[in-house]
Order: sequence, then structure tokens, then C-alpha cells
Amino acid sequence: MTTLMILMAVACALCLMALAMTLWNLKFYNQPTEEEANRSFAALQPGEPLVSVCIPARNEESNIEACVRGALASTVSDIEVLIYNDHSTDRTGEIVQRLAREDARVRTPTVVDLPPGWNGKQFACQQMGLSARGRWLLFTDADVRLEPKAIAATLARASSLRADMISGIPLERTHTLGEALVIPLIHFILLSYLPMVRMRTTPDPAASAGCGQYLFVRREAYEKAGRHEAFKASMHDGIMMPRTLRRAGFRTDLFDPTTLVSCRMYRGFAQTWRGFAKNAYEGLGSIVLLLFVTVVHLLGHVLPWIVLALAAFGFVSDVPAVGLAAFACVIALTHRFFMALRFQQRFIGAALHPIGIVLMTAIQWHSFVLHMLGKRTWKGRDTNGRELGAAAMVQTSATEQAAHG
Repeated sequence: MTTLMILMAVACALCLMALAMTLWNLKFYNQPTEEEANRSFAALQPGEPLVSVCIPARNEESNIEACVRGALASTVSDIEVLIYNDHSTDRTGEIVQRLAREDARVRTPTVVDLPPGWNGKQFACQQMGLSARGRWLLFTDADVRLEPKAIAATLARASSLRADMISGIPLERTHTLGEALVIPLIHFILLSYLPMVRMRTTPDPAASAGCGQYLFVRREAYEKAGRHEAFKASMHDGIMMPRTLRRAGFRTDLFDPTTLVSCRMYRGFAQTWRGFAKNAYEGLGSIVLLLFVTVVHLLGHVLPWIVLALAAFGFVSDVPAVGLAAFACVIALTHRFFMALRFQQRFIGAALHPIGIVLMTAIQWHSFVLHMLGKRTWKGRDTNGRELGAAAMVQTSATEQAAHG
């Protein structure tokens, strides 16, 4: 047996394990039932909102109104919507004030300067959490869109799972090739590598996960775990909130909100790269895991395609190795096309799977470099709350406006 055959056999095994893990995880990562989605909830006490929807907003004039109106259309009537207008320089503040005048359920906590040591999003969420009156808090992003039954179904699923926090990945809308290559890999990585049966059977923080676009947490648990202050410098609340809650002794879980919640995270490849680079390394948490994931992805999901390409041009003549490489590619494509169907993803991203894997790997290493240099940013500010220089801010604003069209 040649070295190339051994490598391709390992690649087949890696692809098969990822596919098997996804299929097994889908027994746990599923959508609320119709009965759950139709269930109604009354306030626990008169005049006290059952759910507080918390939306951090910094220069979100193109998103904020649709997000807020989606929340207000909820079949759960006992809600309030809190919006923290984080020193926006566009029309966000004007839109938010108009929405607050139109509907008394919309509230705007007092905005203060960002303290040192805080990430802007975490501080905005902390301020809303302090002001919220709901028994449950939904931390979501301005680019997220909620279906009317979303909150009711999430409440029901949290209740049935006896979870103190529940989260899930929205339907991720991708309109450009750059988005389609990278963004669907959120589902791929989560379902291929997190054994959800272990998430349900152990309190280990490392066995948890979440998506920062949709974090639904019981207020009492959130407060006892230390609120957002417990991870104030983080840029990955989707990972840090469930881990923090588990360390405090609370239960966290995942469910599939694809039919209930949608989001267009980024517009174009440049925004996608910058957006993932700010927290891709933090999501992994260690250089050892980054090295491991890099080897697994390049060996299992990229090298077989290189072998097939070399064989097509006559540079590889090891027929058994080429056959194993082809088998690994078939497994990977089957996996990705299945996920594209299941989560309403674009097929072009699945078809170009190895390119997406290479891009994600490059983003993860770029994120590691930014992390080491202390240069990660969120909405124009670094992890110490420092604003970008004037020239950089102008360039960032112009780029985002162009991307929004």
C-alpha cells in the first residue's frame, strides 16, 4: 500500500465520520413541531413582558426597522423590544426613535460611552439586559428577521428541553458567490464536529455551542451567570454565553430555527472575510485545535480533489489511490448537497466545497494573526473599545454602504 493510498483512505474515513456525525446530530438538531409552534403563552404577571427582544444597533439604518417590525409581529403578545443605538452615525437613531413613538413596546435604553475592556456588542447587550423586564431575553442582531411564530416556538422548545438557554443557526441567506462559499460552513462545522448527544448528557462547557444571531436565555440564569460582563471582551457571544451559563450550572441546548429565523449576515466576500475573521479563532479557542482542524480539512476535504486533478493531467498513476480520492470527493459532495437541501443553502456553495474549505481555513489563520496582534474589530472598534482612525472609519463606512447597495 502506497503512502498516497493511505492518505486517501484516511481522507475517506474523515469524510465518512463527518457525514455520520451530521446524520446523528440531526436526531437532536431539529425544528419545533407544529404543535409547539402554535402554542400560545400568557404573561406570568400582568404588565410584565414574558420576552424582551434585545437588538444592538450600530449604523444599521438598512436593517433595524425590518428587524424590529418582525419582532413586534410575534404571536406572543407579551413582549418588549429594546434597541441600543450604539453611537450610530447614520439614520439608525432617527428610525429607532420613530419606532418607539409608534409602539410603546419599543424601548431605547440610555446610551453611554463604551468603557475600556469591553467589546461594543457585549456592552450594548449588557445595557439592554440590565434594562429588560422580561422573564426571557432574546439577544439578536439587526440583520435577523423573525417569523411571527419564532418566539412562541422557541419558548416551547426551551420548555420541552428544560433549557436555560437555547440557540440555533438561522436560515443564512447568501446572495453572492463569496457568501455562498463560506457562510454555509457554519452548519457544516457545527454538525460535523459537535457530538450533540454529549451536549445533552454532560454539563461540560466545551460540549456547548450557540449562534450569536439568536440567543434565547432565561433572565434568572443570565443574571446569575454574570450577564455579558462575564465575557465582556469577547467577540464570540455565540460560544461564550453557553459556556458561561454551563460553568454556572445551567443547561444550554440547540435547535433548528431555519423556518422561523433568517439572516443575511454579510454582503459580498470582503464583508464575509472581515466578519468571520473577527471571531473565527476565538470560536476554536486554541492553536492546538486550529492546527487539528486545519489538518483534518486539508487532508479530508481538499487533498482528494488535488489528487483527482493531478490524475486528470497524468501526474498521478496510482489507480487505487485515485479511486479512494474519488470516493472521498463523492462523500463530501453528498454531505454538502444534503445539507444544502436540509438548510435551504445555495447549491453552488456545496458544489465548490473544497474552495470553501480553503477559504475558511485561511480566514481562521488570519483570525489567529489578528487575535495575536490585538487587531480584531467590531463595527469600527477594537477589543479595548478604541475607535478606528478617521481615515479607516471613512473607508469602512464607504465599503459597507457600497455593499448594502
